[in-house]
This record gives sequence, C-alpha cells and structure tokens, in this order.
Amino acid sequence: MTKKRKIPKLCLVSSSGGHWEQLQKLQPLIDKYDGFLVTEKTQFEAKAKYLMIQTDLKDKLMIFKMMVNFVRAVKIWIKEKPDFVITTGTMVAYPFYLLARLSKKKFVFIETFGRANMPTVAGKMMEKHSDLFIVQWETQVKHYKKAIYGGCLY
Repeated sequence: MTKKRKIPKLCLVSSSGGHWEQLQKLQPLIDKYDGFLVTEKTQFEAKAKYLMIQTDLKDKLMIFKMMVNFVRAVKIWIKEKPDFVITTGTMVAYPFYLLARLSKKKFVFIETFGRANMPTVAGKMMEKHSDLFIVQWETQVKHYKKAIYGGCLY
C-alpha cells in the first residue's frame, strides 16, 4: 500500500509596502504547491486572500491591534492549516510566527532587500527563531550566524 504524499501548504505573510512587493515574487511557490497570501489592509489594493490590521511599533493602539490580528490569525490558521510560514516581515507576521512555533510548523524568514550592508531589528530577532533564515544580499551573511544567501527576490 502506497501512502499519498501530502502537498505542503504555504502561508506567505508580510506587511505592506516593500515587504509585500518582495513577498509577491514568491507567487510561483503558491502556484506549484498550495497556499495563501496575508498582508495588511491599506488604501492600496492587495491581492491577498486575507487582510490584517496595519500597525507598527510607534502606533499607540499597537497592542490592541496585535491582539485583534492574533485572533484573526488563529481563525486563518484553523481554516487553512499551513505547513510553512514564509515572511519578509514585519509586525503582521508575528502572530503567524507564534502559531508556527506552537504548532511545530516550519518558519522561514527572508531578510529585506532594503538592507544590503547592515542587519535589521526584525532580522536579528527572527534569525534565532526561524527554521530557515534567508538573506538577499551576500553582504548580509556576515551579520547573521545562520543566514543563507538566497539571491534577491526582485
């Protein structure tokens, strides 16, 4: 009796702007496997299956917005049951990171293209918690212990 091989389900999540532009370059992964995109709701249209509340560290309502986003992420997680979370950052990805850790699923962090010669705060934090940590510049490798140069998404 042969086992049917399960196609991995991917959750691709990032904040809006440049992070989102980079993440969309991974659409072929969703086309090849199975998956969905998550980003923040902004004034610009985003072709994502799920939209979260936009927030950042300087937002006075950040904690409240993150709690709402976490509840939304749990609902998405239960419905979609992803095997991998892949992100280019930042705050909107954090609930999915937590769910990946709690569910023992794989978490992949792709450091932003915007920083060629220095590490980011998010990169320094997420490197130690990721199963795979990819940088888009060869010059970024020296800033991280477990970085793998993967080339740029653009």
